[in-house]
This record gives sequence, structure tokens and C-alpha cells, in this order.
Amino acid sequence: MRRRLINSTLAVVLVVIAVFGISLVIVETRTITNSAQDSVESEALRLVGIVESNVLEKKPIDARSLGEQLDAGRYARIQVPGKPPVDIGVPVDGSALRGTAKGENGEVVVVEESRSTVTKEVGRTLAVVGAVALLAVVAAVLLAVRQANRLASPLTDLAETAERLGSGDPRPRHKRYGVPELDRVADVLDASAERIGRMLTAERRLAADASHQLRTPLTALSMRLEEITVTDDLETVREEASIALTQVERLTDVVERLLTNSRDPRTGSAVPFDLDEIVKQQVEEWRPAYRSAGRAIVRSGKQGMRAVGTPGAVSQVLATLVENALMHGGGTVALRTRVTGNQSVIEVTDDGPGVPSDLGNRIFERAISGRNSTGIGLAVARDLAEADGGRLELLQAQPPVFALFLSRTAPERVDHEQPVR
Repeated sequence: MRRRLINSTLAVVLVVIAVFGISLVIVETRTITNSAQDSVESEALRLVGIVESNVLEKKPIDARSLGEQLDAGRYARIQVPGKPPVDIGVPVDGSALRGTAKGENGEVVVVEESRSTVTKEVGRTLAVVGAVALLAVVAAVLLAVRQANRLASPLTDLAETAERLGSGDPRPRHKRYGVPELDRVADVLDASAERIGRMLTAERRLAADASHQLRTPLTALSMRLEEITVTDDLETVREEASIALTQVERLTDVVERLLTNSRDPRTGSAVPFDLDEIVKQQVEEWRPAYRSAGRAIVRSGKQGMRAVGTPGAVSQVLATLVENALMHGGGTVALRTRVTGNQSVIEVTDDGPGVPSDLGNRIFERAISGRNSTGIGLAVARDLAEADGGRLELLQAQPPVFALFLSRTAPERVDHEQPVR
């Protein structure tokens, strides 16, 4: 492309120089020739006037005096009736410009100048025109190279940006070139890069959330199935199978909730539900794991509470808190329910070291962890809580007290966007 731009620009300049240069040379040649011819004729008229004065005064023709008044390089021949001709200067060899003037008494003066003088003047003019043309060509080449680089380099950059997008690197470059058309293409590519980046981030986030959030239900389901395989008691099999089915439903709800949140975190499916059942389910589900760890999990607080939310999502939030208490906490874990205003609250506490003081509520940010974990669970739990109009807070860091606030009445639907945490 650079070569084409340079060649096309140079071709245009050469055509312009050829057209105007040839025209200028023709005009200048004619101007110089005519000027030289007029000068020779003026010289002849001036000399004939001097000769007439000498004839009227009956003075002899002084060739030396007239030669001093004749321009250098010219030749003059003076003819006076009845007298021999007088030659001034050296006769011109070859082609010459000739000017003739006649006096009133028959005097004739002929002045000649070699055409080589005109040729030299024309040559100097051609040299000047050629130098200007060469300068114009050099300037045109430099401008063409600059313009070609200005247009070709951005196109190369845009091609590299498109190639980067195709290879999976969605970082926008935010580079502009001062050319509206190219800047428009750059705007579109940057916007596409940002959209692709958001899509990739959402996909990675969904994969990370799914792997983290599905781990607990799958582990619990595996434990129930193992209980079924090692027992011969039909009643125990039925009980464990019922719990396993409940966990499968919860697993399905978790998957649906993750998919929903990946598309629009504001979309919820909140319904009134019995909060006691959710708390009881979590205590029963986690009691074997706590018993194996030599610890206990208990429930306390107000009974007969109802709340508004998605039961599966609430179960998942509580499961995350209980699992964190098992992995990072110590002593007995307590699930306490209470009412504050128009909200139902579930507090999860343990006797462990709690959250480091330098973290505080940052513990809910992604990739933030106080105990070398993934830092995903609490972030997803808060997102699940907020999707149905609730909230998850750290009320106390040491010993830790996490609280899930749920509305006791159906929340009003809002159109404005909820803040992303």
C-alpha cells in the first residue's frame, strides 16, 4: 500500500510538473527572445539618432565613440549615403538577432547579436525550472512517504488489533490516528474488544463459581449415596434417598441460579418460604461432617420465621457460611435466627480466630481470602443474597459473626441497576 500511495502521488506530481514546466519553458523562451530582439532594435534606433546628429552637424562618424555606446558582444554596421560603411565590433558568426533603423537622410544602422546569448539565457531559465521541478519531486516524495506511513501504519495497527481479538486477547488499545475513518474503525474494534472481554470474564466467572458452588452439594450427595450403599436397612435407605433427592433439587437450583446470575445478577425468583426448614436442612446436612471433625453444629433463636427469597439460593448461602466455619473456624458453629424490623436474620457464628482485622468487609471481594482459600465462596454468596433483595454482612470479625438479612415481605421490583459488589 505504501508503494502504491508513493507511486500515485509521484505520478500526479510528475504530470503537473510536465504540463506546467513545458508551458513555462515555452513562455520563457519566447519572452527572452522577444526581449533580446527589442533590445537590439532599440540599440539600432539609438545609434541612428547619433549618426543623424553627426551628419547634420557635418561631423565625421567616430567609430570608437560609437563603439563605447554599443553593448558588449554586439556588432553594428553604419551606412551613410555617399560614404563608406563603418563597422563597429566583431561581425557575428552563425545565427543572429538583427535590428535595423533608418534615418531621415538615408542613414542605415544595423545592429546584430548572436543567438547564443539568448540560448544561454534560456539555458539558465531551464536550469532554474529544472531545479524547482526536482525540489518539487523530492518534496512530493517526502510528503507521499509521510502520508503513506500515516495511512498504512494505522491500518497495520488495526490489523494487529483484529488479529489479537481473534487470538483471544480482548484488551482494547485506545489508540487513535487523527483520521476520522480510521478512528471510527478503531472505536468499533475497541468496543468489540470490551464486549468480548466482558463475555470472557463472565464465562470464567461462571466456571469458577460453578466449580466452587457445586463442590459442596456434590460432596454431600456423594456422602448420602455412600450411606445407601453400606446399609441394608430399608428405612435408612429411604431416608438417605429422600435427603439425596433434596440435595439433587438443591444442586439443580444452584445451577439455575448461577446461570441466571451470569446473565443478569438482578434477576431473582423470590417467594415466601419457611426459614426454619432451610436452617434445619443445613444443620442436618452438615452434622455428619462436623461430627467427623469432632465439632458440633447447633441452631437457636426465634422459631416459626418466614422470609422472602429463593430457598435454593438461601440454602447455598448458608452452606457457604457453614462450610467456611468448618474449614477455617473452630469450636461449635451456631445458626441463630432473629427478627429486626421487617427483616429476618440468620447469624452464623463459631469460636475460631475469625476474619483478619485488615480485611473486614473486603472478605466478600473476589480473590480476597483470609485463610488461603479461593476467595470465591463469600463473593458468590453475597451475589446470591442480593439477587433476591437480601444482603450478607460481617457483623463481627473476631469471633466471626456473619448475618444473612432477608425481607419478611415481598420486595418491590425496581428498574434501576443494583450496585455490583
